[in-house]
Amino acid sequence: MLNLNNLGFRFILASQSPRRQFLLRETGLEFEIIVKPTDEEFPPHLVGEEIALHVSRHKAMAFDFSELPGNALVITADTIVWLDNESIGKPASLAEAKEMLMKLSGRKHLVSTGVCFRTATKFHEFYVNTDVYFRKLEEHEVDYYVNEFRPLDKAGAYGVQEWIGYVGVERIDGSYYNVMGLPVQRLYVELKHFLESH
Repeated sequence: MLNLNNLGFRFILASQSPRRQFLLRETGLEFEIIVKPTDEEFPPHLVGEEIALHVSRHKAMAFDFSELPGNALVITADTIVWLDNESIGKPASLAEAKEMLMKLSGRKHLVSTGVCFRTATKFHEFYVNTDVYFRKLEEHEVDYYVNEFRPLDKAGAYGVQEWIGYVGVERIDGSYYNVMGLPVQRLYVELKHFLESH
């Protein structure tokens, strides 16, 4: 097995998401966490994965590489939920979280994650799309989930690895881990190719 930790790079994950940190750690990659403040607004003409890539790109470009070791490699990611031609971001309140979940109820929606790799001399980006199908949720189920799990830090107001995922998600077409926030299989393959060509 190729050990990516032995290739001379210092990996930086630019994410405060405990889910992303957990998933990347599970690949065996050794990294530190540095997050730069970033404007996550996006132009209104962007759709689906274009939004996720736009925000992820901004997160990567927020780094000043003169302040980092010469062998630094920054990994950024952004995940969005796309339904009815609009991006459903993180809810600002529990009431908005409930509203979002009632919209997703009984429907298929798209989860897109954009991922960027950046070093002092190279840049690479890709995205992964996953279709998620929710059964028709009952209002009391949504109320229970929102009040117990308070999903204010999650795009679309849900974590697929939480209670609502167990009882509400009928099926997933694509990467399950992408819905958690990081398509780790694709990330590993893309990162391997990126490092080999560096």
